[in-house]
Amino acid sequence: MDILGGRTVKGVNFVGLKDAGDPVVLASMYSEKGADELVFLDISATEEQRDAFEPLVYEVAKTLSIPFTVGGGIRSVEKVGRLLHQGVDKVSVNSSAVMNPELVSQISNVYGSQCLVVAIDARFENGDWWVYTTGGKKKTNLKLLSWAKECEERGAGEILFTSMDHDGTKAGFANDVLSELSQCLSIPIIASGGAGTIQDFINVFSNGKADAALAASVFHFEEIEIQQLKQELASAHIPVRL
Repeated sequence: MDILGGRTVKGVNFVGLKDAGDPVVLASMYSEKGADELVFLDISATEEQRDAFEPLVYEVAKTLSIPFTVGGGIRSVEKVGRLLHQGVDKVSVNSSAVMNPELVSQISNVYGSQCLVVAIDARFENGDWWVYTTGGKKKTNLKLLSWAKECEERGAGEILFTSMDHDGTKAGFANDVLSELSQCLSIPIIASGGAGTIQDFINVFSNGKADAALAASVFHFEEIEIQQLKQELASAHIPVRL
């Protein structure tokens, strides 16, 4: 769930955001319908130079019986501690990790890699995947594969990779580069960006070699039913929690 102004939003290629509903209501619904985990990303926190909105995080956490990851504006180990105390299971860092890579090491050293997800937004340009920050607004000089490897070496427990080219398009995940990530990393990879059909999910596991798949609009707007998706994945011999 991408959060902006206290509401769940969804766009295409990180722009054209549309309201998708109340995050507390949606979180409760997804928990009841069988989602394995929920990821809450305050997408404007970094640009507005503020922390993730803690009262809303707490309200969502109270409704959940599944693992809950929160990201957006997390710039210190102290902030991580406050979120974990409020019922969050994992934190996700993105722009703050690029600006201060040592933050990844610090969080991992204090709280363990099991609660640390490094999110990476990247776009394919001039023959390579380049990392972007600040909700996809600022291009960096970092390349996806080398930055992901550094994050793993610094103690990241998982990598959440979003293809900006595929985000919201419903045209399938970036399976080729996901497969490359899988080969160069030993930690789990969460694929994000491009889910449109059940076959897209099957492909991201079989071809993209992802360990998990994240999706938003197909669930927010009830285009794919979670239990049906899981049954289809199981029928395709992909391990899934039913």
